[in-house]
Amino acid sequence: MPGRGWTGGSTRQWRRTRLRVLARDGYTCRLRLEGCEGKATHVHHVLGKAHGDDPAGLVAACARCNLAVGDPTKHDPEVRPVTQW
Repeated sequence: MPGRGWTGGSTRQWRRTRLRVLARDGYTCRLRLEGCEGKATHVHHVLGKAHGDDPAGLVAACARCNLAVGDPTKHDPEVRPVTQW
């Protein structure tokens, strides 16, 4: 059963964007919270979903980190510069 955030379902465009972001980030979690699984299977909206699906505002995340962060407009992990993709 999909979560509340998926009431409209996934679109073909989102699935393509998601795969591009995962590939760009080497399928490696960029959030790296405590307990991070390492392998990214989710894509996190850094600025929140209201800012759209521009890949510049998206990062690869493992399921655990992405679900722990939740809505970044309410809270987000401290920003750390990424020096290498």
